[in-house]
Amino acid sequence: MVINSDSPFNGGYFRAEMVFTDEYPYQPPKFRFLIPITHPNIYPDGQLCISILHNPGEDIMSGEDASERWSPLQGAESVLRSVLLLLDDPEINSPANVDAGVMYRDRRGEYHEKARETVERSKKDIPEGFEMPTTFEAAPPPKQEEDDDFWAGSSDEEFDFGGSDTGDDDEMDYEDEEEEEEEEEEGEGDGSDEEEEEDK
Repeated sequence: MVINSDSPFNGGYFRAEMVFTDEYPYQPPKFRFLIPITHPNIYPDGQLCISILHNPGEDIMSGEDASERWSPLQGAESVLRSVLLLLDDPEINSPANVDAGVMYRDRRGEYHEKARETVERSKKDIPEGFEMPTTFEAAPPPKQEEDDDFWAGSSDEEFDFGGSDTGDDDEMDYEDEEEEEEEEEEGEGDGSDEEEEEDK
């Protein structure tokens, strides 16, 4: 998806595939669009001529630095970001599509018209029920209205979950049991004294 109001491809839903070989992440994945796009750096079969998808290391012939090419530190997100940037800012010095490169350089209006046609064609691939975003900004969460009736008539008793009362009840029960045991011990002691007096 291209979401950039300054891009000639704004609003495009471009199906593509990214293939990861057994050598990934030491070698770059393969990327290609599944829809024809008139662009200086896109081959007719949908593959891209882009530095990040070139094998690691410097290339004296192309003049690319190692920092521009693939490295194991890169990932799928890096590739997608680079592709989106390339769509909006073509490299016309070494084009994969020479005719598109000339059109971009000399007939920019015609190039933009071709881009708009591609965008409209790509919208046929949008899944049913999917709503294309128009901005990167996330929509604010819906504001919840305060319900005054919820708090009306509330009392402390309604919010008393009995946490402290349970502890108090246990403590009182324990004290009652201690008092009963003491009374029983005293009663047993009185009975033994009376028996001794009778024996005398």
